[in-house]
Amino acid sequence: MTAQPTIEIIDVAPRDGFQAVKTAIPTAQKIAVAKALMDARFKRLEVGAFVSPKAIPQMADTPDVHAALAPLQKHRGLRLSTLVPNALGARNALNAGINDLVFVLSASESHNQSNVKRSVAQSLGELAEIVEMGRQVTGFKLRVNIATVFDCPFEGRVGEPVVLAVIEQCLKMALPMEFGLCDTTGRAFPDQVRAFCGNVITKHRSNPAIRWAFHGHDTYGLGVANALYAYQAGIRIFDAAAAGLGGCPFAPGASGNTASEDLVFTFENMGIGTGIDLPKLLDATVLIAALAGVDMGGHVRSLARTRVCN
Repeated sequence: MTAQPTIEIIDVAPRDGFQAVKTAIPTAQKIAVAKALMDARFKRLEVGAFVSPKAIPQMADTPDVHAALAPLQKHRGLRLSTLVPNALGARNALNAGINDLVFVLSASESHNQSNVKRSVAQSLGELAEIVEMGRQVTGFKLRVNIATVFDCPFEGRVGEPVVLAVIEQCLKMALPMEFGLCDTTGRAFPDQVRAFCGNVITKHRSNPAIRWAFHGHDTYGLGVANALYAYQAGIRIFDAAAAGLGGCPFAPGASGNTASEDLVFTFENMGIGTGIDLPKLLDATVLIAALAGVDMGGHVRSLARTRVCN
């Protein structure tokens, strides 16, 4: 089998996955799952969010989870990021010693209002504040997740010019960024994903300060297919969640993220390296299955390991 360019998978179960669980998950169990994902050789994890505890109580212990995991970062060559929806969240994260931030805004106005309670223009203003904070912080890293790139639960399919306009506004801030192109509802189709990802990569190919990632959901069973088409378009960074956890609380009908184990199984068997230890990743999904109130997805974790791992 001919080797293909490798990929990087960011497991977002400790944030995007856990935030959808209504039953409170004990902090110690969150830490145990994150450590299990580290053991599976993930180099990047999205851990928690600095959001209103009234809006998403599950994320209230984010500082404690990060504090427990932070000593392992250098030892394991790991990046731990946290999501922030506004400048206040970013300030709180930076004050907690976390300098790897994921800012989220939506391409569609209605979802941005539902998700972060402000207009897209206001969110871009918040991002500008975060960028200025980041200029003062050594080792600052910024990921900008653009939700509803392909489809909005309230407005339907989102036009490519709308998304490109948001990206252009971000780039005017002149700070190195990684953009997460998010299929928030799971209603993107493979040809749509390949076309948009290919267009945006081509448009900005000359800018070395930009990296591109694809964040998919498996609502309609298209998560793996969409990831493969994004790869064909040139994407090399993918978000996924162990055991297919997740789903945006503010996107009606959106189910879990594409399962990390499904992506690892598929890409590795196509000769595309992920660096992930699949048996240990499946061990992590066992820990997740033991949590109260979780709604899991994916396929590979349900199969016999002798068929999956050999």
